[in-house]
Amino acid sequence: MSILDSIKKQIVPIHREGWPFVAIFAVVANLMAWIWSPLGWVGAILTAWCAYFFRDPVRTVPVGEGLVISPADGRVSMIVSVAPPPELGLSDAPMTRISVFMNVFNCHVNRVPVAGTIETIAYRPGLFLNAELDKASEDNERNAIIVNTGKERFGVVQIAGLIARRIVGFVEEGDRLTVGERFGLIRFGSRVDVYLPDGYTALVGVGQTTIAGETVIAARDDASTERHYQSL
Repeated sequence: MSILDSIKKQIVPIHREGWPFVAIFAVVANLMAWIWSPLGWVGAILTAWCAYFFRDPVRTVPVGEGLVISPADGRVSMIVSVAPPPELGLSDAPMTRISVFMNVFNCHVNRVPVAGTIETIAYRPGLFLNAELDKASEDNERNAIIVNTGKERFGVVQIAGLIARRIVGFVEEGDRLTVGERFGLIRFGSRVDVYLPDGYTALVGVGQTTIAGETVIAARDDASTERHYQSL
């Protein structure tokens, strides 16, 4: 392998949603440099951060019957039993909810936690409270989907945060996705909730760091230990 090939393998691609922002940051950085050269360095650092924020790395996804994969990079902020958002029509009874909080340094491309069909997409406008707060699940702007595996239905909710002001979806109702495929992105800090059907147990703890598409956050109680891996 050549040195050039080695360098290329270390470069993480930027998601297409990020390129306009990187371009804007770069233009501003040039203007700052024109005004005063030290400001140009500040602009360059911010441009590099913007490119880093919109990175979209390939992930090695564990695939196995009954596994639930993290939909987001970040930190598990809550594991609670609560009723899911009413717009999903999932259940009036409490379901286990695992919340993953993303800060401004995490990768913000979101991935489906299980393979299935996008049965429902329900967007709801709202506030922009700190996404770590429990009430953000009810009050904040959010985009919720139901992933139907054919046997079970999972709720996945993207929640805008204090800084995040734009939820971007990549899928439509009826789309069939494999586990770990990209389904959306939230710009500049936020949270993703996963609502588990009965018979599933969380395999992560509050405070644990997760990697979207790679960390197993829950499993069905009778899940097989057999699994294989695919790159997405």
